[in-house]
Amino acid sequence: QVQLVESGGGLVQAGGSQRLSCAAPGSITGINAMGWYRQPPGKQRELVAVITRGGSTNYGDSVKGRFIISRDNAKNTVYLQMNSLKPEDTAVYYCEVRGRSFLRGEYDYWGQGTQVTVSS
Repeated sequence: QVQLVESGGGLVQAGGSQRLSCAAPGSITGINAMGWYRQPPGKQRELVAVITRGGSTNYGDSVKGRFIISRDNAKNTVYLQMNSLKPEDTAVYYCEVRGRSFLRGEYDYWGQGTQVTVSS
């Protein structure tokens, strides 16, 4: 079972910033998309941001202009810089890694989630 290591969650005040990171094992090759999703309390999981290997990005409407996704391909790591945080950003944040390799075929791995709580 592949384990993605997420870090950076916690409690932050509204208007503040926080940075999440998610690292996939170095043994994984052929990563294409890396992204972040979130699940607010009592709601369905939703897209936050996704970035392809080439650097193309896609953001959920509610975070555009406030969050920035980036990645370090050499480290198999994806980051999410969250600025101007709002209480409605409170959620469990999950990272996802998708790709294809000779050994694994097509794969889609998820992290266990990290809690982000924004206080008003």
